[in-house]
Amino acid sequence: MSAANPTFKASRRRREMREKAHVREVGPRDGIQMVKTILPSARKLAWCRGAVEAGIREIEVTSFVPAKVIPQFADAEEVARGALAMPGLRPSVLVPNLKGAERAFALGVPIVNYVLSASEEHNQANVRRSTEESLQDFARIAAARDQRPGARIGLGAGIATAFGCTISGAVSEARVVEIAVRLAGMGADEIIVADTVGYGDPGQVRRLMGAVIAAVRPLPVACHFHDTRGLGLANVTAALDAGVRAFDASLAGLGGCPFAPGATGNIDTEDTVFLLEQLGFDTGADVERLVALRREVESWLPDERFSGAIARAGLPKTFRVSASAAA
Repeated sequence: MSAANPTFKASRRRREMREKAHVREVGPRDGIQMVKTILPSARKLAWCRGAVEAGIREIEVTSFVPAKVIPQFADAEEVARGALAMPGLRPSVLVPNLKGAERAFALGVPIVNYVLSASEEHNQANVRRSTEESLQDFARIAAARDQRPGARIGLGAGIATAFGCTISGAVSEARVVEIAVRLAGMGADEIIVADTVGYGDPGQVRRLMGAVIAAVRPLPVACHFHDTRGLGLANVTAALDAGVRAFDASLAGLGGCPFAPGATGNIDTEDTVFLLEQLGFDTGADVERLVALRREVESWLPDERFSGAIARAGLPKTFRVSASAAA
């Protein structure tokens, strides 16, 4: 069909007009922090490369934590350097404290994500200090970032256990909003609200995300959902209703928190992309390529449990038609 054809032009305009929704692959960090197999750096980077080739441009590639705490990330510097050299990739790393941030800053990582917990008990289990102490550490990280010459490094601020905690139970929504506001005022460039243990439900997500977005506007707000109880994708749709347009996900649904009893995998990258595309959003990602990458990752981790409906059932024949019609 000729590019001059009016039907072709209209179809292209519809595709170009679709609203963007961003999926950040966190498998090389959150996805493997609890797996039994220590992946070689080369395979972690192959995972990143495959995700980029499938259209995922933002990847959380590693975590700057002590190797004695999580041995999987003993090669954090090597992986970060490899990711920084990868064309088309906008890498980020996770840090729990100023020391980890300084390691990331020294390498020139463009996005550094910090995490603290809304639950005091989980924060103590995760980083051995109170939530208030973690907030003060974030202020020091932001100040250190602002004193560095050169391009400004983006700071993401994650609020873990925002929808509940397996240690302490209910978490105050007002407390989550308060923490988000404080992080925004301290210099965060993005707020990431995390359902670390899979306690969230669509009504709660819609309510809390609406409140957080209103409180920190115009700062971008992302969501990090786990599918512990089967509500992960339902929570994505609820977050979309509230105005969220960025989501963390892990290939094959890998992931979990070593300091949260009962926490299991993240929402599945392939299924999340499929859902967003079916709803008419443009993720820029190719589901079939993501499934092919998943098969490769499965071969590296034979003892792990994987999830995901698209890898099991395949794409429906109506998939591309639906995505085009919704545009």
